[in-house]
This record gives sequence, structure tokens and C-alpha cells, in this order.
Amino acid sequence: MAKSFLLYGAYGYTGRLIAELSREMGLEPILAGRSEEKTRQLAEELEMDFRIFGLDNPDLVDEGLRGVSVVLHAAGPFMFTARPMMEACLRNGVHYLDITGEIAVFEMAAALGPRAREAGIMLMPGTGFDVVPTDCTALHLKEQLPDATHLQLAFSSSGRPSKGTATTMAENLGEGGAIRENGKVKRVPLGHKAMEVLFAEGRSRFCMTIPWGDVSTSYYSTGIPNIEVYTSVHPRTYRYIKLQRYYNWLLRTSLMRSMAKKRISQGPAGPTEEQRKKGKSYIWGKVWNENGDSRAARLVTPEGYTLTAYTSLNIARKVLEGNAPAGFQTPAKAYGSGLILEAPEAIRVDL
Repeated sequence: MAKSFLLYGAYGYTGRLIAELSREMGLEPILAGRSEEKTRQLAEELEMDFRIFGLDNPDLVDEGLRGVSVVLHAAGPFMFTARPMMEACLRNGVHYLDITGEIAVFEMAAALGPRAREAGIMLMPGTGFDVVPTDCTALHLKEQLPDATHLQLAFSSSGRPSKGTATTMAENLGEGGAIRENGKVKRVPLGHKAMEVLFAEGRSRFCMTIPWGDVSTSYYSTGIPNIEVYTSVHPRTYRYIKLQRYYNWLLRTSLMRSMAKKRISQGPAGPTEEQRKKGKSYIWGKVWNENGDSRAARLVTPEGYTLTAYTSLNIARKVLEGNAPAGFQTPAKAYGSGLILEAPEAIRVDL
């Protein structure tokens, strides 16, 4: 079991956290990535096996997956890296997990679902903070109100994003936002709507809509046709974002995206260990039906990157134990709305 789990992108900020936690959780991944120097250095530090391969040559990817039963893919931006790894998993009969939060990747995996069922493998993007806590909140609320037609989710967390997350954000500069309306993903301006949300511990935060992964995944988990996802922002930031539609054309240029990525590369790798230990993430959700009946819940979890390391490994362990329904799956659909409560210090309260 231990030797059949491959962690790709192991030397990135989140990949390293996953690798470091894996042994504590009784797992022994094969570490993998494009850079021989970085992968070897981490493997020697953690005394783990490793493999070196990029994703641009299918034959090399196939060789890299030899003898592997599950891949946990942690090398973004997933808009570029998910498809070649998914295709390799389909060719080689390997279960696929990743830590993306990108709507396009979830929709791509859903489209590949029939092929995955035929191959007898599971495709599950989004095994980290994107989207386990929100996905589980969505299904929990659907269970409370089975005829719900509308879902709102919101989250608030402290700390800076990792370089990988920030780079993905840079690749999406100027692309706007998204909601789900009548079962279809609909492009809308970033910050299309805003509202005040009362999270746990009395934390009231101004929040705006963003194109979070649950616009995709919560639909597959719950069948609710109308979905909005919000995150906390400073009202001054929101006012700035509302003007963005006038210069999205500029943000979409390769020059602006390159400038943003250069600045990101010069910054810190991500939150410090102290910030991760002290940090918390707050999730809120609400559903309602055509009669106006509603249900709501709050969730508190560890800091986002800490949570990602745990939830992704927890799901990988389930897959290695044989619990991997074939086809495209979301975390909550495959493992239930209580999956998030398996994470240390996760607390959910119905309102």
C-alpha cells in the first residue's frame, strides 16, 4: 500500500506540507516532480522514494505512474497540469486526486467521468481546502432541506496565499467571476454580489462573490441548481474590484500576467508555520427552497493549508483502502457530508 501512492508536485509549498504530514498519517508516498534537484533534496530529507518526470511527454508520465494505484496531484496551475495527469491516470488505471479549486478543472473532470467509470478509476479534484469544507457544508444543508433550490456559501480565512495559489490567481487575472444559475455555470463580473456574513465566533465579515470551485462541485454533490460562493474582503478592496470590468482587457494581457507572476515569485512561499498553527478558517452556508424555507450552518476548521494537507491525505488513505467509487466524484458525494468532521478541530453548528 505504502509504495503505490504518488505525490506529484511534492516540493511546492502545499506539496511539502502534504509530504511532511504523510508519515504521521501512516502513509509513505513516492515523491515526484519536474525538478530533479528539488525532488531529490526533499526525498532525501524525508527519506522517501522519488521519481522525476514532467507532464509534457505522455510516455514519461506513463513510466512515472508505473506500479502506482493513486496519484495526489499538487502541481498547479491545474488549468495547465490537470488534463495531462488525468489522461495518464485514465490510460494506466490510476485513481486521480488533486488540490485544485478551479471551476474549469472540475467541469473537465466531470466530462471525463464516463471514461473514468469505464476504466474503473476515480477522478476527484478538490481534495483540499478547495473544496472539502464547503462541499461538505453544501451537502449537509441539502440533507436538512432536500428540496432546496438555492445555495449560498461563504468563507473567511487569514494568512497569505502560497506562491502556487497566487500564480493560479495571476493566470486568471481579468477573467471575472462565476455563479451557477438554473443548473448552468454563468460568467459574471468578479464581486457580482456582496453581503455581510456572520461567521462563527461572532465574526461578521463583508463578503463578495468569487468563482470558487463549489460553483461546480456543489452542483454535482447536491443537485441544487442555483449556487453562489462568497469570500471575505475589505469593503475598500471591493470598491476597487467593482471598477475592474473597465480594465479587464488589460489584466488579461500576457504582459500584466507576467508582471504579476514575477512579483509573486519574489515573495514568501506562503504562510509561516506560526501563522498556520494560529490560523483558522470559517465557513458559512445557507439553502432555501421555493416556499422560502431555509437552513443554515457554520463551520470552523484549521487554517487552509494545514487543512489541505490533512484532507488530501485522509482521502488518499481511503482510496488506498479500496474506498474509491469509480467515475468523477466530489469529496462529499463520495465520502459524505461528515467527511470534514474527520479533520482535527473541525466544528460544525446548525443555525
